[in-house]
Amino acid sequence: MAADMKTLVSLLLLGLSLVTRADCKFRFASYYGDHMVLQQQPARAVIWGYGEPGAGLTVSLEYGVKALYATMMTINADEGVWRVLLPAMEYGGPYHLVAEQTTVKTTTIYLKDLLFGDVWLCSGQSNMEMTVKQMFNASEEMKMASNYPHIRLFTAALVQSGTELQDLAKVDLQWSLPTAEILGHADFAYFSAVCWVFGRHLARKLKYPIGLVESSWGGTPVEAWSSKTALKKCELFNSSDPYFDILAGPCNYSVLWNAMIHPLLNMTIKGAIWYQGEQNTGMNTDLYNCTFPALISDWRRSFHESSLGQTDPNFPFGFVQLSTCQKSQQKDNYPVIRWHQTADYGYAPNPRMPNTFMAVAMDLGDEASPYGGVHPRDKETVGYRLYLGARAIAYGDKVQFQGPFPVRFDIYYKYLYMNITYDQKLLIGGTCDDVFEVYCSTDKGKSYKWFPIPAYSLMISANTVTISFDGCPAVLGVRYAWDIGPANTRNVHSTVSNLNFLLLYL
Repeated sequence: MAADMKTLVSLLLLGLSLVTRADCKFRFASYYGDHMVLQQQPARAVIWGYGEPGAGLTVSLEYGVKALYATMMTINADEGVWRVLLPAMEYGGPYHLVAEQTTVKTTTIYLKDLLFGDVWLCSGQSNMEMTVKQMFNASEEMKMASNYPHIRLFTAALVQSGTELQDLAKVDLQWSLPTAEILGHADFAYFSAVCWVFGRHLARKLKYPIGLVESSWGGTPVEAWSSKTALKKCELFNSSDPYFDILAGPCNYSVLWNAMIHPLLNMTIKGAIWYQGEQNTGMNTDLYNCTFPALISDWRRSFHESSLGQTDPNFPFGFVQLSTCQKSQQKDNYPVIRWHQTADYGYAPNPRMPNTFMAVAMDLGDEASPYGGVHPRDKETVGYRLYLGARAIAYGDKVQFQGPFPVRFDIYYKYLYMNITYDQKLLIGGTCDDVFEVYCSTDKGKSYKWFPIPAYSLMISANTVTISFDGCPAVLGVRYAWDIGPANTRNVHSTVSNLNFLLLYL
């Protein structure tokens, strides 16, 4: 038995040795593959991988039989890592990329069917992870997949780590052309419905290749996706499982940054979209107005530095406002997170979150969702609204992507009413009952609380809302659609031509 155990241990050690050697073989990093999209000009795409330390390396880019570019270098002698910056390329393709390692012999690896276009990273928790199979009109969406051969999809596997990984430990979906089988693969298992719809609209409008990289995990807080550097800005230093839920994903600080974002940093990207926040309604809720802006800033800095300065240091970052989950409760942190998602400005972009865009989603509650009210199925609307924001912020198109925002408040205490003037025409459907609230005192300023305004006390015309607050002689604030759940979303039509979520202390 002892001899058998020694043999087993020897075999295990041999296996570990072989794995280590395999990790050093000449290869591309994990997220390079046939059919991928590389970032187009003016940025330059980074290609990197592993090889024998000190070996010679030649990398060439080919179009058909014609070599367009070639460069020679020596593989890093300390780490066995090589990295090449391709020239700035116009969108299009297909291209082939050939890498040759020269030692006592020459080893060649290559990538085929490469396209240049725009690469977008899609991240967050389960609402980003929800697949096309789970959205409304899923069958119609899957039928359209083959119409977009220049959209390419990639999904990182669910992995967590206590330390920053250089490369992805595992890939769920290597670069692929969209098919009905991929989009309809399984629930919460590639490919993201929001990411797909966003990319589909972009591809149809821009008429060039779009690469979509998904890295998301359900039930995860912003802290798991944040580096230690970002968390330190919000005075968060150590995680000791501060939140536990049997349905939650990893909640420890930085574990998904380490394993699912840090390995991607060498990639040159156009921008990112984000759908997360539900988990933070029960974890560090009051810090989200710090942790979310800190994540955006840190991701931008990190991608810029690791891509050799090719990813824009202020790349466009889109996010989805939280929808509704349940009927209003005494302590409902969904409105708090919605407010904190904008760094307490109520709109994006703003001074603390420049070059960002938000897709309003509070009107998309889906209490009947078979995946739970926290998972609304209308991902088409979410993806489209993100697309509008990207057109305006990332591509500079003159499109309306934000709802009306108040530009003037006129309060007439003598007559107990106020006028709120907005920068756009108002289109508010339903009864609007109790959607507006005023923060006022009924006892001569001794105490204040929020009072809902019934529909009969509202008057809406063109770009003005008139609110009568009879019985509240001292008003200190007004808010719109704060205390909202699936039961009253029918009264709030937050399309791009309608009101933004609002909280304002006068």
